[in-house]
Amino acid sequence: MSETPEFTEETLEAARVLCAGPCDFLLGAAGLVQLPMADRPEIAFAGRSNVGKSSLINALLNRKNLARASAAPGRTRELNYFDLGEGKMWLVDLPGFGYAKVSRTQAETWMKLTRQYLRGRVNLRRVFLLVDSRRGLMDTDIDIMDMLDASAVNYQIVLTKADKIKKTEAEATRDKVQAALKKHPAAHPVIRMTSAEKGWGLPELRAEIYGLTV
Repeated sequence: MSETPEFTEETLEAARVLCAGPCDFLLGAAGLVQLPMADRPEIAFAGRSNVGKSSLINALLNRKNLARASAAPGRTRELNYFDLGEGKMWLVDLPGFGYAKVSRTQAETWMKLTRQYLRGRVNLRRVFLLVDSRRGLMDTDIDIMDMLDASAVNYQIVLTKADKIKKTEAEATRDKVQAALKKHPAAHPVIRMTSAEKGWGLPELRAEIYGLTV
């Protein structure tokens, strides 16, 4: 397993300031023609519809309703753009995938939009792919990883809801995912384990994001 890189106190503080600062919703893009100019670094968050993506984004940015969670997973249906740090970075909340209660046509439309976005966004620095610590990698996660590999888009696995299981179980999930990454050339080697509710791993994930702005 790759060692987690150490961040300096200065980096952790700069990351905290960035994520505690302005972050404004810009637009929800239903097609590539609506995307804003690729004039700054861009990151995206992807994951299954019930993985806790909205909760993690809100926790990272110290907000309650920036990325609105819903009792019905699958709410995100567009490429939701946020201006982080008054022009420092675009943050994109991608449509959730793998939710069974949407029609096949709707799911295919979302996936097509995501695929087109990944292949065509030249300023995209990294995709943070969220995976539920309780379940590990599922077939739909592997499909997204294969798509990211084919698009040559750097991505990093973020395990969510680590507080919902025992530490040994979370670590076992991490080790299995780490082993799977050997087959995926575009994957970042460091896995981040997080809990939006407890705040676990958030300073380090903020530092990862900050590092992509400089």
